[in-house]
Amino acid sequence: MKFTDSPVIDLTVNGTKLSIQQDNGSMHVGTSVWPCSLILSKFAERWSKVDSSSSSPNPYAELLDFRRRRGIELGTGCGVAGMAFYLLGLTEIVLTDIAPVMPALKHNLKRNKTALGKSLKTSIVYWNNKDQISALNPPFDLVIAADVVYIEESVGQLVTAMETLMAEDGAVLLGYQIRSPEADKLFWELCDVVFRIEKVPHEHLHPDYAYEETDVYIFRKKAKENQIESE
Repeated sequence: MKFTDSPVIDLTVNGTKLSIQQDNGSMHVGTSVWPCSLILSKFAERWSKVDSSSSSPNPYAELLDFRRRRGIELGTGCGVAGMAFYLLGLTEIVLTDIAPVMPALKHNLKRNKTALGKSLKTSIVYWNNKDQISALNPPFDLVIAADVVYIEESVGQLVTAMETLMAEDGAVLLGYQIRSPEADKLFWELCDVVFRIEKVPHEHLHPDYAYEETDVYIFRKKAKENQIESE
């Protein structure tokens, strides 16, 4: 499910309006805006705004404290989530995708340059290209990804890239929707070996961006001995 067939998607984050142009007629899924990038962005916005002195504790306070943090987005597509996290304070972030998607990404970054106040960093990354991964200078405190599990053949490459890029005490923030039963099955089998997986309760999502078929997950690295036991 695409969010809408409209050629332009507007999303307000932290008081700033992003305007994303998508191309649903493209051969590449990365040139469309998919719901999970919006759900992930608005989840982060909801909880990053909770005052630490509030009577209700914020379970994501540490995760969403972006001060002195480095972030990277895998499969950024049109760049919605990456731009949103930048506006929420993750100012050191690089947006990555495959080469054919770069024109759409760079167009949208230029389109939103006034809102962002600068041009965000981008990099061409194929998940199975170790040189490209290494050139990003990992590790990162936060790895962001939304709607990236849809081809079974790329699942192993994705999980390896996440593990390689993420700091030992870092996290993956994943916006997720089942696109392929085969890819879904393999993805969770591989993730279970290397990550501690936390599913965000649906009631913790932004009330206006909590679609029934979409979820947000938080991954953290398992200790090495726990990985061996899981294999």
